[in-house]
Amino acid sequence: MRHTLSVLVQNEAGVLARISGLFSGRGFNIESLTVAPTQDVEYSRVTLVTTGDDTIIEQISKQLNKLINVIKVVDITGESSIDREIILVKVTSKDKNRSEILRIAELFDAKIIDISPKAYTLEAMGDESKIKSLLELLKPIGIKELVRSGKVAISREIQLSEKTGK
Repeated sequence: MRHTLSVLVQNEAGVLARISGLFSGRGFNIESLTVAPTQDVEYSRVTLVTTGDDTIIEQISKQLNKLINVIKVVDITGESSIDREIILVKVTSKDKNRSEILRIAELFDAKIIDISPKAYTLEAMGDESKIKSLLELLKPIGIKELVRSGKVAISREIQLSEKTGK
């Protein structure tokens, strides 16, 4: 099963290297990874997606918590969180499919950010299922290039309160 882990770390050099080293050293795969400072620039939030059963995820969390500069690790998988991903996708543009590209873009609230004689570049944001559905519709048209941000996620307030008692 896929799990999303939110890891609060001190914003210092080498932290990401230690996290990725832990994963590679133990044979775990990181499917998605984003890192950015939080509202307090002394800390960064690492959001990563990995796979494993509950035992594996517990083992990963315990190992992460042992690393220097790691403050807190929380599994925010499922309904206890809100997540998004941004994609930029370049699709083949021909006279016969331009209206179809525009229709799909409108359907998914995607923005057309570049137009050339041979391609349209779209920007879209959404959860995993929305992004997957958009890409499935664009695939027959011809995806020339795809760039993904990786998942960003945040705990729902009510769920966080229940977990912490605050």
